[in-house]
Amino acid sequence: MPHPPRYRDDDPFLARLRMIALSLPQAQEKISHGRPNFFTTKVFAMYGAVVKGDHFSHALGRSVVVLPEPAEREALLADPRFSVPGYVGAYGWLALDLTAAPPDWAEIGELVDASYRLTAPARLVGQLDARP
Repeated sequence: MPHPPRYRDDDPFLARLRMIALSLPQAQEKISHGRPNFFTTKVFAMYGAVVKGDHFSHALGRSVVVLPEPAEREALLADPRFSVPGYVGAYGWLALDLTAAPPDWAEIGELVDASYRLTAPARLVGQLDARP
């Protein structure tokens, strides 16, 4: 049985994240567990997350979930806008709550770019690096 949608397609935060994520080489979107996921061969960003043990919490419903550079993880966690989401957090992923403060879309673009570089095949990262 598929998960019900856990997002609104007209959400302006999601629209902005889509613009960032889908501008990357061969990036695509799919719905998984009721939430938009952006991927190449592997997921590199997600819109919305759950609080572990509370699938009905809306606390991280409007967040961007990324895999940060390992060296950046502790610094990001020192920022109260970031948290460890349920399930994927154990693998290094972090959620940035977009409602905690006005989103800094340049920062979000950098986070999505870093996550893409950690998960995309080398040939796609090469395509990204070859852009003017």
